[in-house]
Amino acid sequence: MQICESFTSLQGEGKLIGVPTHFIRTVGCNLDCSWCDTKYSFDGGKDMSIEEIVSGTGDCRHVCITGGEPMIQKDFHVLLNALLDAGKHVTIETNGSVDIGSLPDDDDILVSMDIKCPSSGMTDRMRWENLALLRPKDQLKFVLADEGDYDFAVDVVRRYSPDTEVIFSPVGGLEIRPIAEKVVASGLDVRVLLQLHKVIWGNERGV
Repeated sequence: MQICESFTSLQGEGKLIGVPTHFIRTVGCNLDCSWCDTKYSFDGGKDMSIEEIVSGTGDCRHVCITGGEPMIQKDFHVLLNALLDAGKHVTIETNGSVDIGSLPDDDDILVSMDIKCPSSGMTDRMRWENLALLRPKDQLKFVLADEGDYDFAVDVVRRYSPDTEVIFSPVGGLEIRPIAEKVVASGLDVRVLLQLHKVIWGNERGV
């Protein structure tokens, strides 16, 4: 598989925020969001065997496969099964445009799926059928850049009533107060989270 980077850090977002996690960032993405902060993963990288990748996770129980978009890698499911066989809990970060119906229903898998809001420029690429496939223990993320994104996210949540944890986060990961105040005032049943790794390390890579 083509791997951009592999490192151990703290999970910076979502319901496992703060948990020590080994990150496997694959190469390539089928989207091009306007505010993407990992465009460096779109090409290049290193060709690694599944055995090398799994071995690199060491004793870390939690592993996050991210990108880019990891599910477009042809050996994605081979890697996923190898990590599960090694006793890992695997978070799969996917962008909402790829069918997640092929993922096994395993207690050690957490699907972290985005719905791209209008500011991303990628909303028309979303696979809306995925919303019905998310489980209560998974998570659905909206990255918000402006009031239009917020209104869009609220409409999606109310229209689809996804049976999973819903997370609102700001573009850039830090300017969280405007979203927090809107959610508190609305009574919406969602979580508002910043990106912990941005608080600790800023835009430094590999942490």
